[in-house]
Amino acid sequence: MRAAKLVQHLRTNADCMSERLLERIRNSPRCSNLLLRVPAEEHKQYAVHVYRDLVEWLAVETDSVIVSRYVELGNRRARQGIPFSHLFWAVCITREYLWEYIQQECLFDEPVELLGGVMLLRSLNQFFDRALYFALVGYESAGEGEFAGCSATPDGVRAHESSC
Repeated sequence: MRAAKLVQHLRTNADCMSERLLERIRNSPRCSNLLLRVPAEEHKQYAVHVYRDLVEWLAVETDSVIVSRYVELGNRRARQGIPFSHLFWAVCITREYLWEYIQQECLFDEPVELLGGVMLLRSLNQFFDRALYFALVGYESAGEGEFAGCSATPDGVRAHESSC
């Protein structure tokens, strides 16, 4: 599987994929608080952004591409009273759906592409692991009044002009 082929599929089919992803999240009892406390439009935005973020991340594979969005996502979900386990599970559903999509769309063309496919799948896992990490950083920072005004850097260290 070539990354370029996956990127093209993601760009072309992001809207359809986002709708199917939302359907899965809505049908999961492990995400029930997301449904109750997060506006439907916000769900839609997440579903579209996650694939756009993935495309951008695959191009450079640096955390700076995703850190601010996922720290903010975690922070927002904490303020909305969403248990982190529900946020975590929604990201797991997102990852699983992408893997299923890759299999269904036969994005593995030839056995010769095995090494490239393995490397791409590793990159996909890294993206979702980092998205979860930065969401957790944001989630934790929402409950830490002493860190109000601080931001997380890509290495997870809190930064602020004064003394955070």
